[in-house]
Amino acid sequence: MGEPIPSPPKKFNTELTDYSVSHNEKSGPYAENLEVDALVVGAGFAGIFMLKTLRERGYKTVIFEAGNDTGGTWRWNCYPGAGVDSEVPEYEFSWPEVWQTWDWTSNYPNYQDLRAYFDHVDKVIGVKKDCAFNTVVVGAKFDTAAGKWTVRTEDGRTTKAKYLILGTGFAARRYIPDWPGMDKFKGVMHHSSFWPDHEVDVKNKRCAVIGTGASGVQIVQAWGPTAGEVKVFQRTPNLAIPMRRRRIAPDERARTRALYPELFKLRETSFAGFHYDWSEKNTGDDTPAQQEAFFERLWRDGGFRFWVAGYKDCLYVPAANARVYDFWARKTRDRVGDPRKRDLLAPLQGPHYFGIKRPCLEYNYYEQFNRPGVDVVDVKNNPIREFTETGITLADGTHHEFDVIAVATGFDVVTGVMTQLGLESIHQTKLQDEWTAGAQTYLGTSVSGYPNMFHIYGAHGPTLLSNGPSTVEVQGRWIADLVDKMQRQGIKYVNPKAEAAAQWKKHIVELNDRSLFPTTRSTYMGGNVPGRAYEPVCYTGGLPTYKAEIREALDSMEGFEVVAK
Repeated sequence: MGEPIPSPPKKFNTELTDYSVSHNEKSGPYAENLEVDALVVGAGFAGIFMLKTLRERGYKTVIFEAGNDTGGTWRWNCYPGAGVDSEVPEYEFSWPEVWQTWDWTSNYPNYQDLRAYFDHVDKVIGVKKDCAFNTVVVGAKFDTAAGKWTVRTEDGRTTKAKYLILGTGFAARRYIPDWPGMDKFKGVMHHSSFWPDHEVDVKNKRCAVIGTGASGVQIVQAWGPTAGEVKVFQRTPNLAIPMRRRRIAPDERARTRALYPELFKLRETSFAGFHYDWSEKNTGDDTPAQQEAFFERLWRDGGFRFWVAGYKDCLYVPAANARVYDFWARKTRDRVGDPRKRDLLAPLQGPHYFGIKRPCLEYNYYEQFNRPGVDVVDVKNNPIREFTETGITLADGTHHEFDVIAVATGFDVVTGVMTQLGLESIHQTKLQDEWTAGAQTYLGTSVSGYPNMFHIYGAHGPTLLSNGPSTVEVQGRWIADLVDKMQRQGIKYVNPKAEAAAQWKKHIVELNDRSLFPTTRSTYMGGNVPGRAYEPVCYTGGLPTYKAEIREALDSMEGFEVVAK
């Protein structure tokens, strides 16, 4: 495939460009001066959905993927314990030729299962023949006269395409705080999303996990039973909820498969793209005893039901939300023996409203802290000051020594994905500069000034409030249908109107302001990257309403400047 492009030595990889390769192959998707109808960036669910959909409609389409294989986040995320937080068959493609010949062994696949699944998808539909790997987009500009994008990659190739489709999702840009001395540490250190594709030995080792998001929770569950010691550096407790992972027996797989066609339709009818939805009741419509029984059932059934299948007012009314948090805290505190750890992990007073940060799913996270070698270090008011050769020093001078450090600080979420691609508008501005003050999109699928460019599972879509494949297929079909409409009507390009984008942003803010989301900085409100605008970045009206709104806009085309050939 070629040799990696030389770069200065680093403690560990931090950028997608670290994976760029100078390719010996010069044909197919690796061809220099390639011209295609559609260039798709990313080979995860979104990119592969667009490749197959557009290819079957007669468009010459290729994928550029920064990693070395298909699967998107499931090729990158191979840290200990990595797995998905959506159940199958919600979390898979709806294509019969794929699901009819595939069996899941668990309702919550781990990353190995998902890699095998994407390999199966390739065998069935042929992804890799149209995919260029270790190919990192670093620049793109649209020529209004030609009606085409010119896209540059890190290895020096140039590609022209009428349509540029960003299937990059919400988490393709990692966030690594710039702590002093990180390069001095003499032990083993990796970021959770740049984890090496081999086992890191932690037996009898002193280990640190920095961060308590999904990756931090999963690493703790994996390392707790085997490491010599694990110290979890926590700024904010994770209000994690039970996953209820279980094996799927062959007879159950056969019964469920018969329902697949209807299940794939069903997932697009619920608020978050799952096979369950909000109660029709508000919290106060039930007595306290009825509320307790309802919460118990959601808790027992597991998954995100306790988050997005509860009372319909829980993300909107403080008193209703407090009832949810009270139940969560009681259930969780019962699982932690040590009083100090209990108060840090599941405080009686919530650190924020429940569910306005995306909860993580866990199976024995809290029990890990009952092990004598597993501890939690509170860094909310005593943050990390620096790294040393032997470990981590906090602001008050306390020093912790380690052999292995997992940096589980997550991502520059939602907007950071698109701003790292070097996208330039027809007004000679850069997206990374335009979005410094806040994201601007039209319909959560397009950006004014960037004609014929569309994005999936990114800014201003249902994204972090929905199951990925559900939203991917809703947005992906919309993009493909718009492309068909342009071809039928002889349209050179469509460019979202600035006023339409401003109106959509206003709509996003108004929907968000009805909820409790604005009360806390979270991935829904711009994320944790310093300097990022404090603003809503996701559509909070639910997937069915979103689907109806973007379809209405496609029918009218009023929000687009339409330029004929």
